[in-house]
Amino acid sequence: MKFITGSMMFVAGVLLTGNAAAQAQVKPEVLVKQRQSAMTLQAKYFGPLNGMAQGKVPYNASVVARNAGYLEVLTKMPWDGFDPRTKGEKTAALPAVFTDTAKFKEAQERLQGEAAKLVSASKGGDEDAVKAQIRAVGKTCGGCHEDFREKKK
Repeated sequence: MKFITGSMMFVAGVLLTGNAAAQAQVKPEVLVKQRQSAMTLQAKYFGPLNGMAQGKVPYNASVVARNAGYLEVLTKMPWDGFDPRTKGEKTAALPAVFTDTAKFKEAQERLQGEAAKLVSASKGGDEDAVKAQIRAVGKTCGGCHEDFREKKK
């Protein structure tokens, strides 16, 4: 049993090291495109939810459940694309992304937590609770954009 556990740890270590090495070889502009793509998908799946929370789109519990599930996964995706090597790339990311990393990490975790709460709320069947949680996700997104993204002109 010790051999299996040790072997599994060795394989996991090799895979993690390989992933880090592969990540290090990705060009900065590719990392930027990947993180922007993940954020674009977040917006795609959040948009209808936000419309429902604002009463602009009819509430649909199955769409909420599906989109909430997608969002929970998508909120985990863009962050490794904020590699320090991307600092010089032309993006809307503010320098604070790279200088206030603790606050940026906290914002990421807050978004992931709010998305997870949305998944839970969507399973509860309480439309008002779901809409409140959609607004909480939106507020979290906006707060991160306020601190870490250039203002749109």
